Amino acid sequence: MTGPGETLSIAFSWDLPHPPARVWRALTEPELLARWLMATDLRPAVGEPFTFRQEPTPWWDGIVRGEVLEAEPDRRLRYTWRSGSGPNGVDTVVTWTLTATPAGGTRLTLEQSGFLPGAAAAFEGAKQGWERMAVELGRVLESLPGR
Repeated sequence: MTGPGETLSIAFSWDLPHPPARVWRALTEPELLARWLMATDLRPAVGEPFTFRQEPTPWWDGIVRGEVLEAEPDRRLRYTWRSGSGPNGVDTVVTWTLTATPAGGTRLTLEQSGFLPGAAAAFEGAKQGWERMAVELGRVLESLPGR
């Protein structure tokens, strides 16, 4: 249970057989992001605003507005994630951390923090969404040329 002012976070980690530079590309290049997440104009530069877009649904307009908070190539990407309004609206921060593994792969950690306790539908939707998108991310990484 959370107390007043406390928020909820989602956290996942995946061990990928791909080096951090390859994973970084999939997290930051708009044409690759469009293949596993959403269409975007993201540029990994601190202070840069961007949007993610997909087809609207009956419960969501399909738009995420963000701003890059941190961008350390091959290591860490952090940005705001603002979408929707009312009880299903979110104003959160997404953090991707890439850690090289001894085998030459990447331990990829995702945290999306700042969900208000009353935004249960948005929280659950985000959890399920990231799980599905991780599968697509893996497919994109596999499709990139080279190791």
